[in-house]
Amino acid sequence: MQLKIAAKVDKADQTYWDETIAPLVARYDNVEFVGEINEREKAQFLGDAAALLFPIDWPEPFGLVMIEAMACGTPVIAFRCGSVPEVVDHGVSGFIVDSIEEAVESVGKAKALDRAVVRATFDARFTAGRMAADYLAIYERLRMGQPANGNVYIPPRNAGLGLNA
Repeated sequence: MQLKIAAKVDKADQTYWDETIAPLVARYDNVEFVGEINEREKAQFLGDAAALLFPIDWPEPFGLVMIEAMACGTPVIAFRCGSVPEVVDHGVSGFIVDSIEEAVESVGKAKALDRAVVRATFDARFTAGRMAADYLAIYERLRMGQPANGNVYIPPRNAGLGLNA
C-alpha cells in the first residue's frame, strides 16, 4: 500500500528531517513525502486516501486534520492521545489505537468502513451549522434562567463570555 505524507517541515525541524526522517522515507519505494499542501489540494489528497494516519503523541487539544479527513469521508486511524477519543468514533469514523501494531492492523479495517457514514458523523458533529445551533441552544437556556450543559462562567464586566458546555 502506498503511504503519502503531507506535512510542512518547519525550519526549526529541518536538520532532524534531513538527518533522521528523510533517510527513512527514502528507504521505502511505497512511501512518498509530498510536502506541504494547500487548501485546494487538501480535499483531493484526503478524499483519495484509504485512511488518515494521525500518529499524535502529545495532548493535541483538537486536531483539525482529523475532521478535515472525516469531511471527505476518509476514516481516521489515530493514537489515543489528546482530543482523539473526543473526535474519532471508534469503529464508525475510524479507529483509536494504542500501538503501531494496532495502527497497521486498523488500515484494513478502515477500508471496510462506510465512507458515507464517516461523512455523516462529521456532519452530525462538526459543521458550522451544528456549532451555531449548539450555541443558540445554550444561549436560549441561559436566557430562560436554566443552566447550560456543564459549567457556566460568568465573566467580570468588559470581559469576553466563556462557556463550558
